[in-house]
Amino acid sequence: MPGLRLLPLLPPLLPTVLGLALGLAGPAWAAPAFRATVLSVGDGDTLRVRSGQQRITIRLACIDAPETAQRPYGQQARQVLQLRLPVGRPVTIQPQSTDRFGRTVAEVISDTNINLALVEDGLAFAYRRYLAACDGAAYLEAEERARRQRLGVWRVPGGLTRPWDFRRGRRSARIPDGTTPDGRRHLCSQIGSRAKAQELLRLGHSYLDSDGDGEACESLP
Repeated sequence: MPGLRLLPLLPPLLPTVLGLALGLAGPAWAAPAFRATVLSVGDGDTLRVRSGQQRITIRLACIDAPETAQRPYGQQARQVLQLRLPVGRPVTIQPQSTDRFGRTVAEVISDTNINLALVEDGLAFAYRRYLAACDGAAYLEAEERARRQRLGVWRVPGGLTRPWDFRRGRRSARIPDGTTPDGRRHLCSQIGSRAKAQELLRLGHSYLDSDGDGEACESLP
C-alpha cells in the first residue's frame, strides 16, 4: 500500500531478537514478583511454595547447588536452605523464567536474597550459563569471596566437581539392575508422594532422578 512504512517498526525488535539469539533472557522479560509461603525444600536449590491456591515448584535462579549424591555437600546445602526457609516462612518470589520441567526459575527473597547467600556461604556455585537473568557481577563476587575463605564446596582444592559436570557424568553412566541400596528398584507410580521419592533419592536411589536435576519423580504431587 502506498505510504505504508514498515521500517520504523523493526529497530525496537532488534534487542529482543539479539537477546534470544544469545540466550540472554534478562529481568526485563521476567514476570512480576509475588508473595508466597514455603511448603518444603527439595534440595539445595529447589523448593515448593504456596501462592494463593497454587502450589509452585521453585528452582533457584543463577545458582547450582551440589547434587544429593555429592556427599556431604548436597546434604549441607539442603539443610542450610531448610534452616533459612522453614515451612511456613513468607517469601518474595522474583521469577526469571520457567525451565523445561515446568518449574519457576526465580530469586527468592526472605530477610536477604537466598540465592546469593547460598553462593556467599560456599553452598552453591554461580551458574554462569544462566547469570544473565540476575546481577551476575554480584554472584561472581560472592563466589570469589567464598573461594578465598575456602567455605563449603571450596574446601575441596579447586572447588567441588561442578554440579552440571556431575550430572553430565551420571547421565553417561549406566546403572545395572540390582545395584540399589536396598536391593530393589522403586517405581514412581508406586511411591505415592514426591516427598517419599526425594527421601529415597537421598538414600541413593539415583535412578528416580531421571534428568539429573536433584528432583525425584517430578510427576508426583
